Amino acid sequence: MSIPQTGGGPIESRAQLAEYLAAGCKPRDAWRIGTEHEKFGYCHDTLAPIPYDGPRSVRAVLEGLRDRFGWTPVEEAGHLIGLEKDGANVSLEPGGQLELSGAPLENIHQTCDEVNEHLRQVRSIADEIGVGFIGLGAAPVWTHEQMPMMPKGRYWLMTDYMDRVGTTGKQMMYRTCTVQVNLDFASEADMVQKLRVALALQPVATALFANSPFFEGQPNGHASWRARVWRYLDPARTGMLPFVFEDGFGFERWVDYALDVPMYFVYRDGKYLDARGQSFRDFMQGRLPALPGEVPTLSDWADHLTTIFPEARVKKFIEMRGADGGPWRRLCALPALWVGLVYDQSALDAAWDLAKGWDHETREGLRVAASRAGLAGEAGGVKLHDLARDVVAIAEAGLKARGRQGAGGLLPDETHFLNALKDSVETGQTPADELLARYHGDWQGDLSRIYADYSY
Repeated sequence: MSIPQTGGGPIESRAQLAEYLAAGCKPRDAWRIGTEHEKFGYCHDTLAPIPYDGPRSVRAVLEGLRDRFGWTPVEEAGHLIGLEKDGANVSLEPGGQLELSGAPLENIHQTCDEVNEHLRQVRSIADEIGVGFIGLGAAPVWTHEQMPMMPKGRYWLMTDYMDRVGTTGKQMMYRTCTVQVNLDFASEADMVQKLRVALALQPVATALFANSPFFEGQPNGHASWRARVWRYLDPARTGMLPFVFEDGFGFERWVDYALDVPMYFVYRDGKYLDARGQSFRDFMQGRLPALPGEVPTLSDWADHLTTIFPEARVKKFIEMRGADGGPWRRLCALPALWVGLVYDQSALDAAWDLAKGWDHETREGLRVAASRAGLAGEAGGVKLHDLARDVVAIAEAGLKARGRQGAGGLLPDETHFLNALKDSVETGQTPADELLARYHGDWQGDLSRIYADYSY
């Protein structure tokens, strides 16, 4: 969710940066689940991306949600750019992708209800104005020139900067969508184990959720083009972070890493000030060119942490970031996978046992293999299909151990939310494989068919 962070006074010592992260530690009974997903909007008649403004637009959808369902508006420079309600947020990604950042919830039954209600609300507005929404990892047809730009200051700064540091940054911003889950930790040691599992097994999520085999109107040779895009975005702020697996890793080491990531901006008085390529370390010393003589606040630190994009990242919680956006069932399956893996200690230990012997080359090789081939990928002697089978089984055991039933005990535990992933493990087929089969089969190469057949 890309909205300015709030709260916190001036930073007087470096220790406050690690303390900020450590403040996220929570007892097990306070652990929550926050699920985020993005989706592309398009006009029903032209199949073109919807603009920010006009009768068929992102703004019209936001206004409809505000007026009909009681969401509170979020504005920037007089533009409606988001909504807030009951701990959840609706926000805009650079190309008009609509994102739900869900409230912190106790179980996946609640998460799935939240997703379902959100999509119902969005569709009720969208149908009336002649637009639709679709969940994919990458825009299948649209070119960069076709994409609108949302009126958010940070996106103007980021867009220009991307071509200085990589080759695919603007593709990521304007033409990709993801689903992710944000999960809690109890202590520094718990954070370390969870983050190591999250990074090492993120390629499994990339493979299971691979859903972007098309780009600019044709097959692109990858199961997850979105994952390929992230590999060439900006090496200073992306990747598998080998230092996380080194002895002594903890909050302090994450601070060192984040301080070395170049800044994008500083937010002051409702405006984003250009700090591209500048150093947060200099900011700490009052030597930031964008704000000479001024030292950062904890809000600046929180903002900076949102500009770091590895496969999993630490804020006051851990974000799992490796999955393509997709159909409704998989919006619920992603939190089920990670909750099952890391919210039960036996499952977390079993997951770490799978990956603890790997070196960086194996982890990175699996990341590339998942992007290219989905479950058919392999690296370092590890086959992703076999690994996914083990990972899903561990997640299922973890969810059974949690024993969280829905509707006051009237619904079964959370394990059924893994059914879409169990189907993939059984068949070896990812959503990307299904899309390619349709493209070469009954669609006869006509990608316009994807909108009617796969929209929410």
